[in-house]
This record gives sequence, structure tokens and C-alpha cells, in this order.
Amino acid sequence: QMQLLESGGGSVQTGGSLNLSCTASEYTYDHYCMAWFRQAPGKEREGVASIISDDDPDYADAVKGRFTIFKDKAKKTLYLHMTGLKPEDTATYYCASGHPPCPTVLPRIWQQSDYSYLGQGTRVTVSS
Repeated sequence: QMQLLESGGGSVQTGGSLNLSCTASEYTYDHYCMAWFRQAPGKEREGVASIISDDDPDYADAVKGRFTIFKDKAKKTLYLHMTGLKPEDTATYYCASGHPPCPTVLPRIWQQSDYSYLGQGTRVTVSS
């Protein structure tokens, strides 16, 4: 069973940057669908970014132009590079993976049917 471990969360001021990492346990990592979701208190767990191939990432409108998702296959690690952070980006960020077929677009809300594996989350706080 796939296990995911996120790291890189923290506290920054508005306009700051953070790099999140997600290390996967499965040697068949290459074949999994990968994505980042986030959840703020009292809100649903929403899609942030997903990637099927390196040439075809998908982003939520709220983060387009500011966040970049990419993966290092050799290290079995998924990354989320976040710049221009805003207070509304404050949330717990989750790495998610699932078996193909992968969703062709980023789901608005996380569903286990799309991404059956979820990490423990890493907290991101952006202060104004």
C-alpha cells in the first residue's frame, strides 16, 4: 500500500515562498496519479494541483501562476513550489496518489475514488 510523507510546511508572510515535498513508498511510483489538496478549517479538502505527465500539470484557478507541481521519479518525490503566498493559502496541504486511470482534470474536491491514498498533511500558514 502506498504511503506518502509530506514535509516543507511552515509560516511565512504574504508574498513569501515555500516548497512542499511528498515522498512515496511504492517502487511503482511512476504509474500512480499524483496531486496536492489543501484544507482550511471549516472548509472542504480542495484540489490545488495535479500531474499525470511532466508536460501536463493542472492547477486550481486560485493558484495558477503562483504554484508549480513537479516530480522527481528517481527520488519518488512529488513537489509543490509555492510563491506569492497569500493569507487565503493558509491550510493543511495533503499529498494524494491513486491508481490509473488518472482524472484528466484536477478535481475540485478530494474524493477517495480519484486518489485513494492521502498523506498526513503539512501545515502552511501565511500571515498578512
